[in-house]
Amino acid sequence: FIGSPQMNFIDGTLMKKEDGSYAVDLGEDTVAIPAEKTAGVDLSAYEGKMIKMGIRPENIEDDPAFLEANADKVLTAYVDVHELMGSEIYLYLTYKDTRFTARVEPTTKSRTGDTIKIALNTNRVHLFDPETELTIVN
Repeated sequence: FIGSPQMNFIDGTLMKKEDGSYAVDLGEDTVAIPAEKTAGVDLSAYEGKMIKMGIRPENIEDDPAFLEANADKVLTAYVDVHELMGSEIYLYLTYKDTRFTARVEPTTKSRTGDTIKIALNTNRVHLFDPETELTIVN
């Protein structure tokens, strides 16, 4: 995947919710996928199965207003490194045993050693088949 920093990948199980929408079960956490993201896509073959969820660093937020507005997409992560890159900051994070990168605003209060809340912009998430690596939802 081209990009710098590269896309993050998190393993999870695709679950169909009672209202017909989908979510990715990450074990202790569940991330809701917007219905419009999966509209017209037949996901029945993946229900209850492992998938890879991909999200680019710029689609991970630690902004308090975004966190509040997206409570069903919030995860708790540990900040391994806080790197100032001029007009943006890279946060190198650990969520459970998965390491990934977030590209956040320079106004962030997150620092190395912090345990923080992050929210995923699931309008921009990608779902992949872990065996074939083919895109399920783009």
